[in-house]
Amino acid sequence: ACLGKHEPICLISSDHEGRLCVQKKAKTILEGITQPVVVVCVVGLYRTGKSYLMNRLAGQQKGFALGSTIESKTKGIWMWCVPHPTKADHTLVLLDTEGLGDVDKGDEKHDTWIFCLAVLLSSTLVYNSLGIIDNNALEKLHYVTELTENIRVRAQRGDDHNDSVEFMRVFPSFIWTVRDFTLELRKEGQPITANQYLESALVLKPGNSPKIEQFNLPRRCLRNFFAERQCFVFPRPAGDDDLKRMEELSEAELDARFLQRAKEFCDYVFSSAKPKTVTGGRILTGTVLGSLTEVYVEAIRSGRIPCLENAVETLAQIQNGRAVEQGLEVYRSEVFKYLCFPLDPAELSDIHAQAEKKAVEVFISTSFNDTEQKSQLELMRQIQTEYEELCRQNQEECVHMCRSKLECVFAPLEESLDDGSFMQPGGYQDYRDTLKRLTKEYRQRTHTQLMSEEVLSQYLKEKEKFAKSILAADQCLSKAEQEMEVEQLKREALEQKQKALEEQNRLQEQVFRDQQNTYEQHMHNLLERMEKEHERAREDNKRVLEAKLKEQEALLQQGFQERADQMKKEIESLNREMKKEGESERSTISKVVDTVGTAAALVLPGFVPKAVGFVASLLSRFF
Repeated sequence: ACLGKHEPICLISSDHEGRLCVQKKAKTILEGITQPVVVVCVVGLYRTGKSYLMNRLAGQQKGFALGSTIESKTKGIWMWCVPHPTKADHTLVLLDTEGLGDVDKGDEKHDTWIFCLAVLLSSTLVYNSLGIIDNNALEKLHYVTELTENIRVRAQRGDDHNDSVEFMRVFPSFIWTVRDFTLELRKEGQPITANQYLESALVLKPGNSPKIEQFNLPRRCLRNFFAERQCFVFPRPAGDDDLKRMEELSEAELDARFLQRAKEFCDYVFSSAKPKTVTGGRILTGTVLGSLTEVYVEAIRSGRIPCLENAVETLAQIQNGRAVEQGLEVYRSEVFKYLCFPLDPAELSDIHAQAEKKAVEVFISTSFNDTEQKSQLELMRQIQTEYEELCRQNQEECVHMCRSKLECVFAPLEESLDDGSFMQPGGYQDYRDTLKRLTKEYRQRTHTQLMSEEVLSQYLKEKEKFAKSILAADQCLSKAEQEMEVEQLKREALEQKQKALEEQNRLQEQVFRDQQNTYEQHMHNLLERMEKEHERAREDNKRVLEAKLKEQEALLQQGFQERADQMKKEIESLNREMKKEGESERSTISKVVDTVGTAAALVLPGFVPKAVGFVASLLSRFF
């Protein structure tokens, strides 16, 4: 709800040297968003009405500055974070970019980097233009032809690298919005959709001349880099005079067809735009998006080409240490909400389990690319250390309470021992009767209290010498009876020792159960996230494969046999890769379970992963 109160804020601007920089206040807002983010970014030439579309997506009339002159109003990249209207527990991050092609800037490379950042940060990229989609419009979109020069997916290319497949996996879906569209959507006398209109504009020309290559290049890039393409055409929203005050116009003053297209556009974005991911289907939260933005901008400032693989490694270093800290902080805060020593061990165990569950959830949502689970094991170790300390404190408090009750209950016995009341004929039996009666009373008072038998054992052991002295002084007992009583004292001491041992065993059993629950909690959350990432990676591969098959068919229909044959090889290579990835998923998860189980045995004393019989049940849940 608080996100809805945020207004648009500058995310990326230029410093006094003209270099891009991330605004701290915007980064702070992103750091507070632990939900997955759906990132929609609009790009296009300046003064084409980009900001209005973003305001519509935010469900507001005002927000991103519209401007009413030929001057470019938006500078850098502005951000607006709002709750996603249809995806629960997701945040919609809207990015409005500086208008491209503003002649007053005189810095073409600046525009290129703005476009590249829009592609790198978004899960859906909206390209906004005026008029019609023709060769002139596509030539103005020349930034797309420079993507391979300014973005790297992998730090090092292999011999069999395929830029198109790599980029398609990680690039956003693409929406072309055409404003002030006045043509009728017809082709060869038949009505066509806006999507068909876009695809017809992307048809390649046959031939190899420089002019034809220049014509085909932006079209080929759009077809090869963006697996999902969509088009919306908007009629003019109002008259010339009214356009200057778009923010003030009510819906009744806007063209009805324009409003209908705007609704269709928003509905499509809300239903189709996916959460932002990076390589491997790893879904980003706002926190990670903020760090990713800094990583990319820092690369550009340093004169390097932004690289997704390097960015993922850097993010892992940034996020995983933070994830451990936040998980531990959540554990501590949750525990201390309900902590009031002394506690029954089962109650303390429940508090620990609930706190750990929330801590692991926070860790899983915050951590990033923890491929060897080192950070998660570190969290497990630190939580176990915290829990052991809580158990120790609880035992100490229980001992203190039991000793207080014991001192109260056995006070009459101590008085009699002090004044020598038992040092007379028949005194031993009086001592034994008193001790038995008070022991029963003590147990009644402390029967649910942890450490009660241990405290009693220590007390009775201390009284053994007094019992022997009283026994020796009691002249009513024969030597044989005294010897029998000595044996009875030994038996009772052993019985009491056994009671204390059983108490400790119950504690140890609780510890082992807690350790197993810890392992299960960590593994369940980890495997659940891995399955989501695998599923998203499969979706990305399927999306790319469908796009490649569609492109192959189009190339064949348009007579590009050679390119279609090349596309066939790409498809075969992708199919092999997808099959290989599918086969490795189960082995990867099995390896993770074994690795974490083995490491957990070091972190959790007494825990034996193979003994819990949990591995098979874990794997069965995810296959």
